[in-house]
Amino acid sequence: MSESTITREDGPKGGRYVTVIDGDEAEMTYSRAGATRIIIDHTGVPDSMRGLGVGKRLVEAAVKDARAERFKIIPLCPFAKATLEKHAEWQDAVQ
Repeated sequence: MSESTITREDGPKGGRYVTVIDGDEAEMTYSRAGATRIIIDHTGVPDSMRGLGVGKRLVEAAVKDARAERFKIIPLCPFAKATLEKHAEWQDAVQ
């Protein structure tokens, strides 16, 4: 497995965090809920990436951006919600 970079594709109504490893793509999508909130609505990680911590890294990227840009995360996606709940140190980014 090669290490990958997580990139953010951002648009007026939402966007996604995405990473590609060995040709496979994982993503976490979000919608905007006003100027100061995003709703994480889906996380998709292919079987080839399972167990590598890719999903957690996608959520962590959103937390870092939320802190830097001063927005809050509403985790509608069950994976994102569970991951955020496991990390007390990330709760400042959650609404």
